[in-house]
Parts: sequence; C-alpha cells; structure tokens
Amino acid sequence: MEGRPTPESMLEALDSAKRTALALIEEALAEEDPAGVLESIRLRFLGKKGEVSLILKSMGSLSAEARPAVGQAANATRDAIESALARAKDTAEGAALDRELRAPPIDVSLPGRPVELGRRHPVSRTGEEVVRVFERMGFKVASGPEIEGDFYNFEALNIPAEHPARDMQDTFYLASGHPVAATLHDGTRGPEPGEVLLRTHTSPVQVRSMLRSPPPIRIVCPGKVYRRDSDLTHTPMFHQIEGLWVDRQVTMADLKGTLQLFATSFFGKDTRVRLRPSYFQFTEPSAEVDVSCTLCGGSGASRSEMEGHEDAGQGNGSIAGKPPQTGPCKTCSGTGWLEILGAGMVDPAVFEAVGYDPDTWSGFAFGMGIDRVAMLRYRIDDLRMLFENDARFLDQFP
Repeated sequence: MEGRPTPESMLEALDSAKRTALALIEEALAEEDPAGVLESIRLRFLGKKGEVSLILKSMGSLSAEARPAVGQAANATRDAIESALARAKDTAEGAALDRELRAPPIDVSLPGRPVELGRRHPVSRTGEEVVRVFERMGFKVASGPEIEGDFYNFEALNIPAEHPARDMQDTFYLASGHPVAATLHDGTRGPEPGEVLLRTHTSPVQVRSMLRSPPPIRIVCPGKVYRRDSDLTHTPMFHQIEGLWVDRQVTMADLKGTLQLFATSFFGKDTRVRLRPSYFQFTEPSAEVDVSCTLCGGSGASRSEMEGHEDAGQGNGSIAGKPPQTGPCKTCSGTGWLEILGAGMVDPAVFEAVGYDPDTWSGFAFGMGIDRVAMLRYRIDDLRMLFENDARFLDQFP
C-alpha cells in the first residue's frame, strides 16, 4: 500500500490477500510435497512479516472509528487462511497414507544368516546337573528368600549369638528390610525373623521347609549366598546347594550311601567317597566329605607321570621330546582326595527349634558350593574367572 493507508485500501488489501492465499492453498494439494508448500504459504501471509501481519501493524495510523471494522476484517482473513491451511494439511496427510497403503509392501526383513546360540554358564550347568542327580534319588527342590532373618539363618541352626559367623566382618547385615516370618503347616505364623541380613548359606530354606511341613521331608536347596570374603577361591556372592532328609531311623549309613551315589553319578563310576570327622553347629556327628581326585584318579600322581609309566617307549606323556613331568598331582596336592562338602546328622537342637520330636525323627544334612564343584568339574584354578564375564573364558564351555 502506497502512501498513508486508508480504511478502504486496507480492507481491499485484506480481501486480496485472502483470495490469493486460498488459491495458492488449493494449488498446493497438487504438489509433490504439499506440506512444504503449505508452510511457505503460511509464512507468506501469517508470519511475522507476512502480508496480513503487516496490515495489522499499520492499523495504528487509522482513526479510532475505523479501527474496529478493519480489525474485524483482518481477524476474519487470518481465520479463513488458518482454517484452509488446516484442511489442506489433513487432506495431504490422508492422501499420503492412502498412497502408502496402496503401494507394494516393503520387505524389512534381513537376508537369512546363521546366528550363534548362547551357552549355559558353567555354574548354571553344574547346579542343574547336581539337582538332577538328587531329584533322581527322590529329593524335591525348595527355595527361600535371599534377604533373611537372624532366627532362620543362625538361631534355629544352633548358632549362638557369640559365634564368629554372626560378626559384621563375616556377614552382610542390612540397615532395613522386612523378611517374612515362616507360615507353619497349620497356617499359623512362625517365629519372628529378627535382624535382617543376606543369608550366609541356604540352610534357612531347610528351617523354613521344616516349619512349613511335618516330617518326613527330603529336599535340596540351591541358591545364592553371601559372605564377606574375596580371594582366589572365595567371592562375596557364591552359589550353594544343601540337602536335607528327615524320616524315621535315618542313619549315617544313609548319608554316606546318598553321597556315594551322588559322587559316582556326577564325577564318574570309579569315584570314591571319604568322610572325615569334623564339627558344625547344626549337625552331630559331622563330617567333611572328600571324593577321589578327578584328575589323577586318586593316585596322587600327576597325569603326565602316570602316562609316562603306562606308555613307556611310545612317546606319550612328553612334549617336544622332553621326558614326562613327575611329581604330585597339582589338583589334589598329591593326596588323591578333594574336599567337596560338609555333612552330618541333624542336631537335636535344630529339630527342637522347628518343632520336630528328636526322639521320633532323625535325619542328615549336607551342603556344597556349586562354584567349587564347577571348578573341580572343569579344572578351573581361579574362582573369580566364573564371575568376570570374559567371553574368551566362557567360550571354552560348549
């Protein structure tokens, strides 16, 4: 608009802008990229420096009587253009969607390629194999919470308050937590848990199982346990499996027979078992249980030494012309035996804590570290390798 704008010239300019904008919007629908064209039309007419915006800015030069009519016309023009733009945008989007639906489908699949399957971790495999052996002997799998109470982890197992295992340097105590009291077999609530801690063994599962079920009972309890310990053969978290058999007239002979069957089933038919006297708070009598060395067969001699004697003159047992090595077996330190678990007859005090009559019922319990058994099974010399997630190490176990 040249010169000073008049109400008539401004109304004429608004009408012209409206007609031009609506015509351009109609034409934009035929374009390949309607969205881009519609945005440029919006900026031309409704942007900060657009035609309608400039007309509105010039209204300050009009008289007070003329402003309402021009303002009303400007608002109507703006609304008409915005409505037309919105309708055109919806039409363009609908057309694009229709074209996409009518178009041939796009194959988004990748060409076939071989995928390497994962492997079971040696600890997981070992634990599952151990459980299977005991399941074949009639044991059922039982489980319990890893956050446990003092009563179930210590007190019910005849471990007094002054016992070293209950010290802070050996056990992870928690500042807060609410372990649930056991529900007894008659539906009533069992003893209160007491202080909260991370269980140091899976024995609390045995306690809870006895509180929940009357005898007879035959269970194995696999799971994670926690202790403040870390070196080549210990980690703060490790895996354990414990077993419990309570019935009438269960004896130490039943214990040894069960462990002998486990050893031959798991390590091989020629494996022997040895029980050595020991002491545990929750069993009496107690024993450390050894199996004949899986590497030297119980001879105590190194494998290369045995091969050198058995195949003398044939070149076996030597490397690059060197004579076979001699000396004790490194796995068992020449003893021919490997310690794998602790066991014993359940102490009457434990039966009394869970409400079993020790004059009527007897039983045995045992416990072993699954990680320890995995080390023996796969001849691993550093326990920490099982938890470092090194693919080069794990790839050795098909």
